[in-house]
Amino acid sequence: MFNELKHGEWIERNVLQVEEKIAPMIAKISHHVDEMQWKVLQVFRKLGVSEFHLHSSTGYGYDDMGREIFEKAFAELMGAEQALVRPNIISGTHAISACLYGILRPGDELIYLTGRPYDTLQQVIGSDRDGSGSLADYGIAYKEIPLTPAGNIDWEAFAAALTDKTKMIGIQRSRGYADRPSFTVGQIGEMVRKIRSIRPDLVIFVDNCYGEFVEGQEPPHMGADLIAGSLIKNPGGGLAKSGGYIAGRANLVAKAASRLVAPGIGVEGGATYGYLRDYYQGLFLAPHVVGEALKGAVFTSALLQELGFRTTPAWDETRADIIQQISLGSPELLIAFCQGIQSSSPIDAHIKPVPDHMPGYEDPVIMAAGTFVQGASIELSADGPLREPYIAFMQGGLTYSHVKIAIVQALEFMMETGKLAILKQSG
Repeated sequence: MFNELKHGEWIERNVLQVEEKIAPMIAKISHHVDEMQWKVLQVFRKLGVSEFHLHSSTGYGYDDMGREIFEKAFAELMGAEQALVRPNIISGTHAISACLYGILRPGDELIYLTGRPYDTLQQVIGSDRDGSGSLADYGIAYKEIPLTPAGNIDWEAFAAALTDKTKMIGIQRSRGYADRPSFTVGQIGEMVRKIRSIRPDLVIFVDNCYGEFVEGQEPPHMGADLIAGSLIKNPGGGLAKSGGYIAGRANLVAKAASRLVAPGIGVEGGATYGYLRDYYQGLFLAPHVVGEALKGAVFTSALLQELGFRTTPAWDETRADIIQQISLGSPELLIAFCQGIQSSSPIDAHIKPVPDHMPGYEDPVIMAAGTFVQGASIELSADGPLREPYIAFMQGGLTYSHVKIAIVQALEFMMETGKLAILKQSG
């Protein structure tokens, strides 16, 4: 591989040094994968998952035993009373929206505790009654509590923002496109306890995208009422072709299901078509695949940090999700990094991504995602908005080897911009 690169000798020297340094962290991740794989296997055995559970339903989808057992398995792994896992949930944003619309009513108020949520939720929340069908259009109020300069929850501002109309508190586990750390499950548990001490009646919702199986527990284990996410991220194990989930307290999941489908049908209907085999096998593989993505993120963080870039999490920090943030400092390096990742993709490697405006995003975004499943974040992808400080957000990787190859290629592309010449001379 290195012999085929123009700057291969220099890149190989840095890669070998970094791999030696991160070896203890890679071993630690492998141990975590073993623990999580054991948990998944135990749940499958406990529920008696059988061949006939892998066959899917059609039409209305009533009495789908495969779906019923799969949702029981998913709920148990998430620490939830009930789970709704369906192919007709098209994205994480869709799953989150079903939760918000399912629980909130006109006159209620939603407060996001962890600052401004992910860009794609802005249109769901809305800012005025413009007829778009946003929460604002239904008379649902919204506030967000900016994090402190240190990246912590501003509890004083939260307490001051509460009113008798406040009904739901939103927590975003992952950083999204914000330059702040992701929150661990332990930190979310502390948030839950603090919220309960102030207002025990509030519904606590967690956007769980990118975080599943990264730690030993999930937010419902810590008392969160409701979580949501996408199957083409962590829990689909790289095999789910579509779908999302909602999990938590049974009465709240039922309300979200009524919004997603129709009152009176809720969780009872919904064909699974040909998805169940992929769902079961993907969930079984999820601990391993997430572990591969985490190893790739550690490698990326360590290598780019050695080259002088700010990376977060740092390679030896505790991780709460599969996202690796790299502050590249210039639009040229951000574009080159993403183009290098795309060039190492198994699908559409010949395509050169360029920044463009995308629905739901405030700035032009460049996205590299040569994935087998369109938009699957558990497969290797990298993207970032064209705004200072020009941060690349890398996530996923079905195999550690693929991540390493892609990062090597990204470095080659970055070297070709001329902006890494000094690093090469000193390296």
